[in-house]
Amino acid sequence: MPLYLDRHDIPGVTAEDLAAAHAKDVQIEKQYGVRYITYWFDPTRGTAFCLAEGPDPLSVEAVHRDSHGLVGSRIIPVDARSVGSFMGAILEPAPGEAFAHTAFRAILFTDIHGSTALTMRMGDNRVMGLLRAHDAIVRAALGTHDGQEVKHTGDGIMASFTSVQRAVQCAVEIQTRVAERNAGATEALTLRIGVSCGEPVTEEGDLFGAAVQLAARLCASGGAGGILVSSAVREVCLGKGFDFEDRGVAELKGFDEPVRIYGVRPQPNLAAKEREAPST
Repeated sequence: MPLYLDRHDIPGVTAEDLAAAHAKDVQIEKQYGVRYITYWFDPTRGTAFCLAEGPDPLSVEAVHRDSHGLVGSRIIPVDARSVGSFMGAILEPAPGEAFAHTAFRAILFTDIHGSTALTMRMGDNRVMGLLRAHDAIVRAALGTHDGQEVKHTGDGIMASFTSVQRAVQCAVEIQTRVAERNAGATEALTLRIGVSCGEPVTEEGDLFGAAVQLAARLCASGGAGGILVSSAVREVCLGKGFDFEDRGVAELKGFDEPVRIYGVRPQPNLAAKEREAPST
């Protein structure tokens, strides 16, 4: 039976509220041929994602509507493989259990394009100037969009976000600021950025797992000035004002199946508006 993932933006909701709503879904789901499997909840952002099996999106939506009225803002079809890769293990809560599954993260990697060739051409001291410019731009954008630096990779930065939307906003702002910096610089700084989302494994302050590996591979596959994101990132951010471009599927190292990739066109006006607008 098809799998569907829906998104809820419900500020102020508690884990107990969602547990009660999930229990109500389970009580009536069989009437619609639906099975609500699990959900992910971020109490900081007031967002939740529900995973369900059902014959079609309307049936999945009907269960929410008729059981408690908390209908998702968007329902998208997914497959079990992508859910496992991007969102981690599918854990089914016990009936009535307060279930705050908050490990979901967006992962962002930056990389100075052609850093080895730049070092050979420019020398260590001049390349360090580019690296310092990179670090300042990326860290300022992380601060604006609530990103957390995980580690410096030598010629880039790995960061995590609790909001997929903010991760993409951050990527757009980084490339916008780099372009502005290059307009008045003698040496151009060119970056590539990759963003994925999922439930990475945390150990000793670092993050591991498929979501991290995918973000790193997307970053490495990008061109100078580009932003590449996974299909899961694009699906979560639909309707949020981003301009996504389907780049087809690619064979990425370490992944058994081809991965669909999307580019994000930087939009300076969007970055400016997001800095001015309150977070939702």
